[in-house]
Amino acid sequence: MAVPALDRTQREVYRQLVRTAVASREASTAAGLDEALLEMVNVRVSQINGCVACLGTHVPAARKAGVTQQRLDLLAAWRDLDGFTAAEKAALRLAETLTRLDDVDERTAATEAVAEHFSDEQLSALEWTIVLINTFNRVSIASHHQVRLED
Repeated sequence: MAVPALDRTQREVYRQLVRTAVASREASTAAGLDEALLEMVNVRVSQINGCVACLGTHVPAARKAGVTQQRLDLLAAWRDLDGFTAAEKAALRLAETLTRLDDVDERTAATEAVAEHFSDEQLSALEWTIVLINTFNRVSIASHHQVRLED
């Protein structure tokens, strides 16, 4: 028996999720968050969750936003590279801790660190971005979404 895709069986719920994502992106833009940073966060969360569909969407979006291929190739090792800014590292740290949810002290420290680089409005927008990419990862994984590989 084939498992139905969430986005196809409960279409209105999925439409509302997409509307929320659009509102979140608008809030991020209005708060002055850089598109490249948002896409790096989306890619990193999708790497952690192993979401092929979201990686298939957000890796090209990151390149389009100006993230170099080398930075994308090395994104999983961001902690060990000098090539990421302090603000990027803080955002990626927050993304990881809000995705794994396994260490309350680390989450508190990550939130404090990111607050040094971003306003309250930017921090909130960043957290919404992280929460929503985690949600889309889970919808795509549960729905068995795939990506067509180029030869």
